[in-house]
Amino acid sequence: MDEFTAALDHAGIPAVWVTNRSRLEFDAARRKHAHTHPFIAEGGSGIYLPEGYFNLRPEKTIRLGRFTCVPMAETLPAAGNALEALSEETNVPVVALSSLSPRELAQNTGLPQREAELVRQRDFDELFFFAGASERDIQRFVQAGREKKYELRQHGVMWSLAIGASLKRCVRTLSKLYDRALRYHPTIMGIAKSEEGKELFAACDRNILLIDGINEEESDASPRATRGARTRRYSLHDPEVWQLVLEQIAPEVSKPWK
Repeated sequence: MDEFTAALDHAGIPAVWVTNRSRLEFDAARRKHAHTHPFIAEGGSGIYLPEGYFNLRPEKTIRLGRFTCVPMAETLPAAGNALEALSEETNVPVVALSSLSPRELAQNTGLPQREAELVRQRDFDELFFFAGASERDIQRFVQAGREKKYELRQHGVMWSLAIGASLKRCVRTLSKLYDRALRYHPTIMGIAKSEEGKELFAACDRNILLIDGINEEESDASPRATRGARTRRYSLHDPEVWQLVLEQIAPEVSKPWK
């Protein structure tokens, strides 16, 4: 993977990472892999630009830590207030991670206290879990939230609520910034596993689906409709998978890298 990203850097091809994590939670991975390009965090809540990355700054930005952020969602505490109001309206009990003590937070996330603290330090979305709610109650809660145009995402036993988050808008907005900087429209290539690819692939020109399971290609979880975008499939169990992906993205550097 490190050689793959190094080959992209050598070819001058920016790799924009997409994550449901917050910028603070994601910082260790960026440092480990020396990632210096923009990234999209909190499930399409915002685009984070390293200082001075583009010569021309986007129209609407906010400063968050070391980054210039192009927000899509409303910043906290908007999502926290909405979560509390939705819980009262539907009479479905929820527990926001921001309300837990450090000990309770570590117990509920199963992480060491320091890592757990990073999980709940968000810029846009509010992380929570349902407290003893039935499946029917959860469905009713989610439906009520979506009627209000809230973005509700499930992450295992945890959920997140954001107001205005959109991965598609993030990709399109960032694509326009690259268009302006490069003076042409580069091909936007989406690379993801099936669950992560459902929303991402709809915003990209071409796609690469990384298959992790034996029968995943035929499953309903596999994103078949990509709105005209071409999709290639590669197995993560193939030892040459990143070489094959690189050949699709940057054939001019794939042979020397191999």
